[in-house]
Amino acid sequence: MSDQKIHPIVLSGGMGTRLWPMSRVRQPKQLQPVDGIEGPSFLQDTVLRHRGAGYHRPLMVASASEEALIFEQLAQIDMPGGFVGEPMGRNTGPAVLAAALHLAEQDPEAVMLVLPSDHRIAGDLDTTLAAARQAASEGAIVLIGIVPRSPETGFGYITGGEALPGHSGVFAVDRFVEKPDLAHAEALLAAGGTFWASGISMMRADVAIAEFERHAPETLAAVRAAFDRARNCEHGIVLDGEGFAQAENEPTERLVFERSDRVAVAPSNVDWNDVGAWTAIHSIGEKSSLGNVETGQVVSLETRNSLIRAGSDKLVTVIGMEDLIVIDTPDALLVTNHAHAQMVKEAVTELKDQNRSEVFSHREAPSDRPEAGAIASHEVAPGDTLTVTGAVPGGAILAVVSGDSAVLTGAETGAADPGVHVSVPEGESVMVENHGKTDLRLVTIDLAASTAPARPADEDARAPQFLGRASA
Repeated sequence: MSDQKIHPIVLSGGMGTRLWPMSRVRQPKQLQPVDGIEGPSFLQDTVLRHRGAGYHRPLMVASASEEALIFEQLAQIDMPGGFVGEPMGRNTGPAVLAAALHLAEQDPEAVMLVLPSDHRIAGDLDTTLAAARQAASEGAIVLIGIVPRSPETGFGYITGGEALPGHSGVFAVDRFVEKPDLAHAEALLAAGGTFWASGISMMRADVAIAEFERHAPETLAAVRAAFDRARNCEHGIVLDGEGFAQAENEPTERLVFERSDRVAVAPSNVDWNDVGAWTAIHSIGEKSSLGNVETGQVVSLETRNSLIRAGSDKLVTVIGMEDLIVIDTPDALLVTNHAHAQMVKEAVTELKDQNRSEVFSHREAPSDRPEAGAIASHEVAPGDTLTVTGAVPGGAILAVVSGDSAVLTGAETGAADPGVHVSVPEGESVMVENHGKTDLRLVTIDLAASTAPARPADEDARAPQFLGRASA
């Protein structure tokens, strides 16, 4: 019989597109401070919520490229953890399955608590988890439902049925409702017994594996192959890219939960927010008498119901506005309103199409910029990407050392064969995508302005330029 401790499985995936410009590809939402200043990040907040005598150390499941960032944050809160690195994103289904396979090697009956890393929760969740723990240890898949506060159309819903025999506070699932329209949401709340789907679930590792075998055998085969061929990394393992790429790119709900007869729901009356857009950040923030949530150096006059986040380097003054959203960072400014906050995702898509560096990474402060002449080596795992930005006057040179199949993308695109050199002017970026089966090795050299070639007046000439291939 497994021990009674719970294994937190923290899923750290995705960028949090609707929270740009705070959230970037390389600095995603879950790694950013909840309050936008210096407090714990969303990920740290999640880990701190589930530590102590009743829990094992967390197992982090995230992009292989985020390992160093994640464990830097765990070190800040003195929390060791394990790591399962994904060579590419395949949604929550394959991620949860990989964690189950990892735990099952040591304890097939290990109880997993699957946690999104980017939600905000306040209140007593532990009582609900205690009820779920007992049911999960006996073979149920328990989904945590949130007692709804309002008829939201952006959330999924779970309707509970009969009480699970012998388990107070846990109910069989009657049906799932995916993001209903307003009338349907209002009807669900009026009927009662229906809860917001939180994305939190609890189950034994062997039960998860068995249900994938019943309902998604192709994905089980793919993830098992990726797990069997995984390589070691500093804090755990990185799954094999060739196998993992064959897994279905679907959430656990669609692959297993909506098909399984083992699912149950445990309602919790906590304050919960998935913090999916700037409107949610405003809703959870501490508001002034006029309904404003202000961070940093902000002066607001005759302004109401607004979210205003100033960066560290300037004052932001807002006069005579209502329902406004202003997010200032050193290299990007967002101005929108509550009604159009969801369109930030479309703006990010446009920025990606333009290959703008502002969508991939925050600009470093001048004091943190690399010194001219600095040489750095990089490894890009199969299926992963790396963005290189010219960060000193004179820009940088990027050289490909080894790898079997990669692509460089800037103003133009070319194969990143060993020996290729690319010039990256100051402020411009080039993205490297590893499509091969082995690690891609790169070297970057930051150039001093005095040794850099004169920059052409033609703006197009500022884009990264392919310099050719080094001689053997």
